[in-house]
Amino acid sequence: MIAEKIQSEALKLSPTDKIHLAELLLNSLDQPNETIEQKWVDESEKRYKAYKDGLIQGIPLDRFTPRM
Repeated sequence: MIAEKIQSEALKLSPTDKIHLAELLLNSLDQPNETIEQKWVDESEKRYKAYKDGLIQGIPLDRFTPRM
């Protein structure tokens, strides 16, 4: 399998090269998805409007903080 060959070769790298490879791989996972980002924007705007219109209530910080 190709993943096993890549893993085997990666383990032969110097520590510095392993760090660079790890950073490259992690950064490749952290690419924004515009569709998901837009859905979060839409949802937050919907919730804010509902709050401003009195349809939902906020949670006081002292009640929210213990759950974190």
